[in-house]
Amino acid sequence: MIKKLYPNAYVSSLYEINLAELKKRGIKAILFDIDNTIIPWDRDHLDPQVEAWFRNLVNQGFKVCFVSNNNQNRVAALTSFLHVPGVSKAGKPRRRGLRQALNILNAKIEETALVGDQVFTDVLAGNRLGLYTILVTPMAGKEFIGTKINRQLEKLVLWRIKRQQHN
Repeated sequence: MIKKLYPNAYVSSLYEINLAELKKRGIKAILFDIDNTIIPWDRDHLDPQVEAWFRNLVNQGFKVCFVSNNNQNRVAALTSFLHVPGVSKAGKPRRRGLRQALNILNAKIEETALVGDQVFTDVLAGNRLGLYTILVTPMAGKEFIGTKINRQLEKLVLWRIKRQQHN
């Protein structure tokens, strides 16, 4: 079970994701969590740098879909702005929402990565399905109360990940 909590990659921000490396691995589609992964939980507007990064991602040929446990309004605001599909109320760490996103993109599991900021939802869901998982450091800002509780448990897992990266 503990191995399912370890991401394949751990980066400080979206900008550190090595897109060339993902292409080498055969990744053609990327699923993204929303809150505190690409936009702070308490904000409604996407940072222009993040917007440009996503446009570059799509221009490079990656299929993109947002997969969020948040509501339809939150997801729809971003999907309409960036013109990419999204799945709301995904229920992560359950796999249903991820499978729905794969169907939307017509993507294969082995050709898909998942990017998120939480070990117990994003990484666990992605690993359970067999996706290549990338954990990003959460963006600064307020968090949902349930997320705050999870963050305390995540500290132990992140400590072990960081320790392994240095060995």
